[in-house]
Amino acid sequence: MATAAWIRLTLVPGVGGETQRQLLKTFGLPEAVFAAGLPALRNAVGSTLAERLVSHDSSAEVETALAWAAEPGNRIVTLADPEYPQALLECVDPPILLYAKGDVACLNRPAIAIVGSRNATHQGEANAEAFAAHLAGTGLTVVSGLALGIDAAAHRGALAGAGATVAVIGTGADRIYPAKNEALARRIVEKGAIVSEFPLGTPALAGNFPRRNRIIAGLARGCLVVEAAERSGSLITARLAAESGREVFAIPGSIHSPLSKGCHKLIKQGAKLVDKAEDILEELRWEASVNPIAGSGRTAAPGRGDSGSALPAAPADGEEDRVLLAIGHESCSLETLCVRTGLAVDALLARLLALELDGRIGQLPGGRYQRLS
Repeated sequence: MATAAWIRLTLVPGVGGETQRQLLKTFGLPEAVFAAGLPALRNAVGSTLAERLVSHDSSAEVETALAWAAEPGNRIVTLADPEYPQALLECVDPPILLYAKGDVACLNRPAIAIVGSRNATHQGEANAEAFAAHLAGTGLTVVSGLALGIDAAAHRGALAGAGATVAVIGTGADRIYPAKNEALARRIVEKGAIVSEFPLGTPALAGNFPRRNRIIAGLARGCLVVEAAERSGSLITARLAAESGREVFAIPGSIHSPLSKGCHKLIKQGAKLVDKAEDILEELRWEASVNPIAGSGRTAAPGRGDSGSALPAAPADGEEDRVLLAIGHESCSLETLCVRTGLAVDALLARLLALELDGRIGQLPGGRYQRLS
């Protein structure tokens, strides 16, 4: 069976992606690699790897993978399949196969990656949900990594919108990490896909998560970083996106927040500063392929991913004073400010950031704001 040979090639110890592609270039399909014989393999990859290719027995693992792929909703997509994500072919290190649960068709649809800190603030999660809901509502697929914090919020926001979402995971496709996101993973499979390049049964190993980031970046037209520390793994995703010719976007934050330093670093390096979803759509020259979420007069409550209204354009002059008036002389949450001002989350955040940079307000723990003058 053709798929069996693809799986077998990925299971040989020490034969990584670069060597796999070298073998395919030299011999053709994986069946031809294993039929080539030891002398030819030695000429191609050296004695050690050649002997492993000939002697390594992975028949049990291959049978397990084929049985998994035969279950409803499961697929193994190889480089030879038309469903293989064509965007990944533009990357330096495309995986030769992917394990997928859900709708593999969404892997070839226009997408935006949204990533950020696992230890996100309440406000950061609210931003990720709001941006994801709006972008998904225009027909873009939201790609992220199913981690806690920003990743999970991006998936929730996309599920609340009219589009799909893809989770690229760092474990085997038969495992969900972290376990806290198991219910979210089930929802993603219903309205998108979960994909992994790692063999079934692969546990949560630290080195696998930076590696999967290149797939997150490669599947998308652009990458939005919502919150990130100065040495965050999200910056790896952003760098890989830039190296693959993708657009990189970052949401600014307080100059005093450690989770804004990564975003500010990206902006200094040339990432586009965004404070509303339309900034991304304009840069990508993306026109909605489905009707955007219709406005209903409701604003998105932070942390809840409410997609009841499309996000508005930048607020008009004078709205900063309206925000100050809404804050009053006591600390105030973003959710309360949304209700008092009638502004959507991203438009309100733009005003709050301007006021904070002007020294007129300060951000308190718990995502609350207070007037300073």
